[in-house]
Amino acid sequence: MPDARRLRIELAIVLGLSLGASAVYSIVSIIARVTDDRPLAEQSAAINQSRASREWLDLTYQFLDVFFGLFVVALVLYLLWRPGGSPFRRIGLDFTRPGRDVASGLALVAVIGVPGLALYAIGRAAGVTVTVVPSPLDTHWWTIPILVLAALKAALVEEVIVVGYLFTRLRELGVGPWATIVSSALLRGTYHLYQGFGPFVGNALMGVVFGWCYQRWGRTMPLVVAHWVLDMVSFIGYPLAVAWWPTLFAPPAE
Repeated sequence: MPDARRLRIELAIVLGLSLGASAVYSIVSIIARVTDDRPLAEQSAAINQSRASREWLDLTYQFLDVFFGLFVVALVLYLLWRPGGSPFRRIGLDFTRPGRDVASGLALVAVIGVPGLALYAIGRAAGVTVTVVPSPLDTHWWTIPILVLAALKAALVEEVIVVGYLFTRLRELGVGPWATIVSSALLRGTYHLYQGFGPFVGNALMGVVFGWCYQRWGRTMPLVVAHWVLDMVSFIGYPLAVAWWPTLFAPPAE
């Protein structure tokens, strides 16, 4: 087993290259937002937006963003790899029990999805959450496939790093289960702070649920399934949500 000093350095490097950096940027972003002349309720945060005016170039940029974004997942799996053992099996990211993983993931969707939407609505009503624009309203033939891949990338990056990798390394450092769950949940909430205080709370609570499930199941696959489904619904269903509930989901006029 690697010594504690080496593990701490490794943790700092991995988080600095990935979601730890995102958390820092989100803290800076929320400071900028709350000190802006406009209140949070009149601001927006865009995700998966167009990268170029030319269609083929937009597709290329978005595909490359997904492709290279998965290299940090490959990195942590490599770091978790031990001779004679599979890093995928070590964190339960495999297909040994697909039926149970999918069923567990869909159950988590039901547990997280509706309360998450309610927290977003409450945050918007309270003026502490910006309008989140998870996908463009105009579409091309490749938009939905790219959004599906973007949702998969987000699910893999977050669940492999913030749960599978982080829980493994903190356990090796002697950190207790609930301290690990809370630390992971706070990190998850913090890198969503750029969306406002409502998403911070919602994602932190989601992190507690996901962390508790991982402690019980020892598998990230159900978490990846749940996260992937939640993000796909959010990304692909956004135009419909704008049509049905424009007050909550339509971006504010500039």
